Parts: sequence; C-alpha cells; structure tokens
Amino acid sequence: MNGQLWWYLSRASGVIAWLMLTATVLWGIASSADLFQRRRRVAGLVDLHRWLGGLTVGFVALHLAALVADSYVHFGPTDQFVPFASDWKPLPEALGVMAFWGLLAVQGTSLAIRRLRRRTWHTIHLAGYAVFVLGSFHGITAGTDATQPMYVATTAVSMAAVGWASIRRIRRLEERSRTQPGRPALNATGHPGGPVGGSGPRPEPRTRVPTGSHGR
Repeated sequence: MNGQLWWYLSRASGVIAWLMLTATVLWGIASSADLFQRRRRVAGLVDLHRWLGGLTVGFVALHLAALVADSYVHFGPTDQFVPFASDWKPLPEALGVMAFWGLLAVQGTSLAIRRLRRRTWHTIHLAGYAVFVLGSFHGITAGTDATQPMYVATTAVSMAAVGWASIRRIRRLEERSRTQPGRPALNATGHPGGPVGGSGPRPEPRTRVPTGSHGR
C-alpha cells in the first residue's frame, strides 16, 4: 500500500467536505421562503440542504480518520477535538476544530428541530455562516493545496457566492419588514402559524349579534 495513501485521502476528503459545506450554506439560503414566490419548491430544497449537511459531516469524519491513520503528522484525539492542542500549525488546526464542533451543533439541532423552540433552532443554525468562514480559513492556512491555482480560484468563487447570497437574503428580509410589518411569524416548517404540529393561528372570535328588537 502506498505510504502516502492516507495523506492523499485526508486532503481529498477535506476539500470535498469544504465543497459540501459551501453547497449546504448556499442551498440553505436558497431554501428560505423569502427567495421564492412558489412555496412548493421550498420543500425539495430543504431536503437537499439537509442531505448536503449529512454529506459534509460524513466527509469530515473521513478526513479526521485519514489524519489519524497517516504517519506524516501524528494527530491524536486531543489534537482533533480540542482547539490549540495540536503542535502542528496550532491556529489553523484550531479553526478546523471549532468549525467541526459548530458543524455538529448545526446539524444536530437540525435533526432535532421538532423538539426545539424555533428561536433556539434559528440562533444555533445561524452559526452555519461561522462554520463556513472557519472551515474556509482552515483550508487556506492548513491545507497543502492552498497554493494551487484551482484551489485558490474555487475558494474565491465559493466565498464570493456565499457572500452575495447572504447579502441578497438580508436585503430581502429588510424589504419584507418594510412592506409587510404585520406579517405573521413563520414556524419551523416555514409556514405561518404556531409551533410544529400545532393547528396554526387561532381564528378570530365571531362577533355575537345581540338579541333584542332586531328581526321583530
């Protein structure tokens, strides 16, 4: 077996994990109802968003396993899961560790969305942007492929795409808040109403017609 196989595998899986993370963030922004007029398209995008998130976790796990198996740099559990514990490029590795824990938090709360308050889920889910930034700078500063022209071009395009999509979403939210100040809040499914599993907003009580001389 090629002695550098695990090193190549760790590099490849790390790059693929970052690409999956980029796609996850972009699809997460696209699946927001604020960017689509036809809600029937949103459900499929949400499913794809979750699937891409699962692939990201899988390739990150493969990346970590390959680093342990590789003999070039010795990574133990502490080096992989505790920020600044590694003696090899402490800051770049710390960025990767923090991105890993952030990814687990985002993905875990997404799977448990029906058990959480929407505000709690949404606050944690916003950490996905930080995970993307940390993961990107981890790859730029720790990856041995960071100087390759293709990697540099892909990184620039990906970060520009996420930045543009994020700015567009913020502007759409601002426009909605100005034009529809009384719009009801969305629940975790993206539809107006109460929490998941609820029956939606309460209907307005009927106005009772007082009895008296009417109709006599």
